[in-house]
Amino acid sequence: MRKTVDNLLKALLWVCGGIAVAFLALILIYVITRGIPYINWEFLTTAYRPGLGSNGIRDIIVGTLAMVGLTLVIAVPIGVLAAIYMGEYAKKGKVLTTIRFCVESLAGIPSILYGLFGYTFFAIQLAFGFSLLSSALTLAIMVLPVIIRSTEEALFTVPDSYREGSLALGASKLTTLFRVILPSAIPGILSAIILSMGRVMGETAAVYYTAGTMARVPSSVFSSTRSLAVHLYLLVKEGLESGDAFATATILIVIVVGLNALANFIAKRLSRKLTGGN
Repeated sequence: MRKTVDNLLKALLWVCGGIAVAFLALILIYVITRGIPYINWEFLTTAYRPGLGSNGIRDIIVGTLAMVGLTLVIAVPIGVLAAIYMGEYAKKGKVLTTIRFCVESLAGIPSILYGLFGYTFFAIQLAFGFSLLSSALTLAIMVLPVIIRSTEEALFTVPDSYREGSLALGASKLTTLFRVILPSAIPGILSAIILSMGRVMGETAAVYYTAGTMARVPSSVFSSTRSLAVHLYLLVKEGLESGDAFATATILIVIVVGLNALANFIAKRLSRKLTGGN
């Protein structure tokens, strides 16, 4: 009886997994097959000037990558260090429970509220205006819960025997952290970074209210720019050629996959270096 139940549950898991993969494949096929015919060298290398007959997304791609990069530069160190404190140094008690509750609460706030906060605080109160910096700071706050919780869970998966063995050999707690615990937790930290990149790339409301909609390469962190997700939203909203919208969505998918692959490559090289592997 128990074996039958186990087999049924296993089959159910496979069915659910297959359905999820099928939906993902359906979305990708639907978008990519309609976007590829409209993608060409001119589309990728020219600026967006609809009034002048140019629908290129070169500047928008650069603006999106700059936004992702600046957001991760701000959020990853803060998130990882916060997770290290919570998982390795903080004592269990009301303070730690309160911090975790606040982090989890941040994860449940709608993105439109983040956009409103970023607009009123960063853009107006701090006078950053519609800029790359306002957007990156807002998005960094949005992805912090993902980075903190995923990194903390990754630290929890490292066996205590690793810590005890390192300390028994005379290594300090800090050395143990950087030479033993973090290299072992890199896959989980990588997952947090990948999830954060995906959310930043796909965010519209927060970016719309903080970065603005100027389709140009930001000359500085105080320049307005436009992300691919916002550009896609505006194309649909303005009722422009649907082919350009599908082409933009296809490029967005390709960039997300490319960034994920790059993150995996860097993480593997870093893990080998930290653990002394070849």
